Amino acid sequence: MLTAILVMALGAVVLGAALGYAAVRFRVQGDPLVEKIDAVLPQTQCGQCGFPGCKPYAQAIAKGEADINQCPPGGEEGIRKLADLLGREVKPLSAEHGVEKPKAVAFIDEQICIGCTLCIQACPVDAIVGAAKQMHTVIAAQCTGCELCVPPCPVNCISMQPIVETVETWKWKYPIIEIKPAPARIS
Repeated sequence: MLTAILVMALGAVVLGAALGYAAVRFRVQGDPLVEKIDAVLPQTQCGQCGFPGCKPYAQAIAKGEADINQCPPGGEEGIRKLADLLGREVKPLSAEHGVEKPKAVAFIDEQICIGCTLCIQACPVDAIVGAAKQMHTVIAAQCTGCELCVPPCPVNCISMQPIVETVETWKWKYPIIEIKPAPARIS
């Protein structure tokens, strides 16, 4: 009996060590280019680009399967940033994927809301809270303005409210140029 327990314990140690070695030796790192492209994308997860979210779109761009001009929420600024990152030419936004719109946040008219939960199911970032047969509301800080909650609403109580530019929401629209130090002179 003791011999069997020792054999099993030794087998477990050997297999554990082999698995630990394999995990370190065959580790697969994420593609750093995909991470950089994904960081440029607006993270709306809206699917207007033809992909289910920003990460799959970034992977398709990195593989050369998608063009850089398919993201309406990113707009011209996003296309310019992607072109700079990838060393490609700036292209106009693809008309088949939509048009650039001002940034907006979903607003639910709580007097009309019937609590059907269809908007909650459609929201890719869980920015809508509520319960069945109860009113719902939008957490504005989490809403990406993707408009995916608008079509499923049966009573049309959801509208998109443009984000007013304030001191907190204003962004510098021009490219920021990195200043590099001058090379040292040899005298």
